[in-house]
Amino acid sequence: MESHTFGHKLLSLFSIPARCLQGVSTVKRAPTEELKAIFEKYASVSKGSEKLMTSADFIRGFLGLFPDANYDPASVALLGGIVDSSKDGLISFPEFQAFEGLLCLPDALYLTAFQLFDTNGSGLVSFENFENVMKQTTLHQRIPFDMNGEFVRLYFGRDKSRQISYSEFSQFLHDFHEEYAKVAFKKYDPEGTGFISALDFNDIILSVKSHLLTPDVQANLIALTRGGSSPGSKVSYAYFVAFTSLLNNMELIKKLYLQATSNKFDLEVTREEMLQVSQTMSQVTPLELEILFLLVDLHKQTGRITYADLQAIAPDQYMKKINQRLAAAKSAAPVDRSVVSQMLESAYRFTLGAVAGAVGATAVYPIDLVKTRMQNQRSGSFVGELMYRNSIDCCKKVIRHEGFFGLYRGLVPQLMGVAPEKAIKLTTNDLVRDKFTTKGQIPLYGEVIAGACAGGSQVVFTNPLEIVKIRLQVAGEIASASKVGAVSVVRELGFLGLYKGARACALRDIPFSAIYFPAYAHTKAAMADENGYNSPLSLLVSGAIAGIPAASLVTPADVIKTRLQVVARKGQTTYTGLTDAARKIWAEEGGRAFWKGAGARVLRSSPQFGVTLVTYELLQRFFDVDFGGSRPIGSQSGKVEPRAIQKPIPADHIGGYQLALPIFSGMESKFGLFLPKFRAGAIVPVAPSL
Repeated sequence: MESHTFGHKLLSLFSIPARCLQGVSTVKRAPTEELKAIFEKYASVSKGSEKLMTSADFIRGFLGLFPDANYDPASVALLGGIVDSSKDGLISFPEFQAFEGLLCLPDALYLTAFQLFDTNGSGLVSFENFENVMKQTTLHQRIPFDMNGEFVRLYFGRDKSRQISYSEFSQFLHDFHEEYAKVAFKKYDPEGTGFISALDFNDIILSVKSHLLTPDVQANLIALTRGGSSPGSKVSYAYFVAFTSLLNNMELIKKLYLQATSNKFDLEVTREEMLQVSQTMSQVTPLELEILFLLVDLHKQTGRITYADLQAIAPDQYMKKINQRLAAAKSAAPVDRSVVSQMLESAYRFTLGAVAGAVGATAVYPIDLVKTRMQNQRSGSFVGELMYRNSIDCCKKVIRHEGFFGLYRGLVPQLMGVAPEKAIKLTTNDLVRDKFTTKGQIPLYGEVIAGACAGGSQVVFTNPLEIVKIRLQVAGEIASASKVGAVSVVRELGFLGLYKGARACALRDIPFSAIYFPAYAHTKAAMADENGYNSPLSLLVSGAIAGIPAASLVTPADVIKTRLQVVARKGQTTYTGLTDAARKIWAEEGGRAFWKGAGARVLRSSPQFGVTLVTYELLQRFFDVDFGGSRPIGSQSGKVEPRAIQKPIPADHIGGYQLALPIFSGMESKFGLFLPKFRAGAIVPVAPSL
């Protein structure tokens, strides 16, 4: 018996594995102790030592639905009955926990809708169950459904005595709203002409298909009847069916668009191009495409569509809300992973960071060389004539005396150090950000601390790298000097010498990263398009903009570091430490000396980090690998999804209950099962849907 199977399926929810959905996006089951504490927090009824919830406790208190004082108690009781499997009017903790497990199942939406109609808890839906629930919906109150029609009899039998199982009910519910639209059309066309008026079309769609309407579509329903295949202000049955089918098939239409554009999101596509690719999909008809282009042309009049146009028309899918909740849950608490997975992820990030860092360093290395030589140029009384008048003069003289490749002197050791430097920097930033992230949100101070930790961690690699690089960069200033190599510099300095100026390096790198990473994250978000997608250009510009304040504000520390790490020539001032260098530079050259090379530093650091991060994020898009942890920034592909304003997940919605609100909302957005939210005759405020 199907009822026996369904009953065992429901009971088996208590033993669902901790990972509810294997192979797809998952949500971790809630620990029993935590779930029980939350249950008792909202349960208002006590029977002996047992705490119980009423429907109002669950729907209004726990879920936060129907918040107004003049709510409809019948609707709340009906929705509460979904969880109350014993149908005694109260919800026990085992029932509360069982529903938490049900919400983790792939077919949770259909299971929830089934339990809404299974009002006696038998595991089957009778005609009486179906009729009683449907008569409470706002749709039936506006346009009554023919409960004696052929559609109902086909499912429940000629005498309507047959009870249908869960699997049969899922198909029935899927077909029901299409049948409802036909019933509504016949009601407005009593003479059977095959046409209804534009106003009738508007009324039917707003009543039967309102859950599929976006604001753009809803505002243009009447205008749609003035073009296309419907003559004048009349709408034919074919046009009516094609329009409702178009709304149902918008996700399929998006796939057709991507097929026509080879997965590009910003190309314009003509009707003829869409018609050509639609031949592979029998579900999409030429009339549906005609209506689609008519709807888009009401705004653009170009005869072409883009993916953004489809997004404006596509109804909100409950699965998008589910995925957003899953993503928030995953970012808030990454799943437990094996040591091997974590090692592979570290190697993955290390490799991408190394490549991105090498690309960024090479792109701006000539600017870095000019910056270093300008900062090392002394203007004290013992030095004499300045070698370079400005950065441009420095660049010209390097090319004249050392050749073009003189601009890349010291690049090799720089590239050798980029891999561990960028790897430790990016990994530390991500790790600390994860520690401060709650429910997918991170406070600003958490971003600053994460950036500071990233900057501090890189000094162990940065300081030896930079002292070798700087000495090679300034070696070319003396024409008579013998050729200096990286190996000879390392031998001369020794291990401890490689960390000369490390305090100044930390003084520069820690505030730089504390400024840069938060600035980049917020600039990137601000430059995303209306769908939340960042193009490569926006990533490059975001990285460059964030680098301007970060690079310029830490220039004094960079000047001190350079002076400490460069070997002073005869007649030049020597420094014993960070404080000594700061004091002597101020005394001999004035405050302006601390900002030497600031322009060159900004010109180098700003584009370098822009190039590095755009390379890093694009590499993650092209080589997208999910290791089960929190996803690195930029790992998402370029698929455009609407950027809805998401309320944070309530703290008490743990485990499967993180998906409760999207599931209850899905019963409206997918099946149109709207229940009255206010008592009859009550003053109705503007209220959100489930």
